[in-house]
Amino acid sequence: MYKLIFSKRAIYEFNQLEKLIKSRIWNKLQLCKENPFKYFEKLRGINSFKLRVGNYRVVADISKGKLIILVLKVGHRKKVYYK
Repeated sequence: MYKLIFSKRAIYEFNQLEKLIKSRIWNKLQLCKENPFKYFEKLRGINSFKLRVGNYRVVADISKGKLIILVLKVGHRKKVYYK
């Protein structure tokens, strides 16, 4: 089972979301702990993955060797890929 780790930026962005959205994202991340590659898609151009939750995205690095999902960004799909 993979371990979830949030970056400081991801924690801040996650806490800024509405309660319902946070709940949906958290539940989806819990599903991903068993087999993240079933839910995450590879991003083009950078060595990261994205998880779709409605109009929101979670950008993460996944380490197969260490069994870690490092959440880098969380936000609306229009804003999450910038900066």
